[in-house]
Amino acid sequence: MAASGQQRRPVVVLYERIADAIHEGTYPPGSTLPSEPRLAAELGVSRPALREALLLLQEDGLLSVRRGVGRTVSDRPPRRGYEHIQPLEELLSSGSPLRVRPLLRAMEEPTDFTTQHLLAPARAELRFWESLLVGEDAATALSHEWAAQDATLQARHPAFAQALEVAQDAPVSMLSVLTAASKGVALTAHSAVSATLLGRRRGDLLDRAADTPAVLVTQVVRVGDTPVLAAKHMLPTGAPALPVLQSN
Repeated sequence: MAASGQQRRPVVVLYERIADAIHEGTYPPGSTLPSEPRLAAELGVSRPALREALLLLQEDGLLSVRRGVGRTVSDRPPRRGYEHIQPLEELLSSGSPLRVRPLLRAMEEPTDFTTQHLLAPARAELRFWESLLVGEDAATALSHEWAAQDATLQARHPAFAQALEVAQDAPVSMLSVLTAASKGVALTAHSAVSATLLGRRRGDLLDRAADTPAVLVTQVVRVGDTPVLAAKHMLPTGAPALPVLQSN
């Protein structure tokens, strides 16, 4: 998804095209990719851009290089997304703790994103939190989080609704409030990861150029079948690595 109308870098597009082909089975686990010249011709792209995308896919564990064989698809390509329900500031705090800097705490009407993921009716009021995740030297991520409307929370997770009121101005993420309020409450979550560019506003907040490549993580947390939190997290190039939990 391009940001602020900016044209996406060819490498970003190539990465996603090849990653999608791997996850969809076009290139099944253990298979060997076509040679670089052939693959570049098939995709209609330049070999330098293709080579950079392939290197990124290797770094992310989707491809490996076998001497005398070429690039092969990993036997167990990592799934897109992360599966452990844990606040992003904790997931990214490997050795250097991150703190949450609140930027905006407001009530807002549903957007296309929250209508889709929180099933919010028209003219509902949703609690919205915008936060920066800040390390020792600089901001490393930008988070947008929305809670389901209060009536839904009161019916499905009243402890979360109450905790949000108490933590309104606290330097914490909405997900950390949810996990702390959910002792004895079973949560499930779904997440997705895609490549994008920061865009001007998000670049300004993160003190990066608008065309900086970034990882966009979307996340929805549910109680039973009811979504109670939806989020978008923007991690620019240079942010701490996002760990992925995998199991058989």
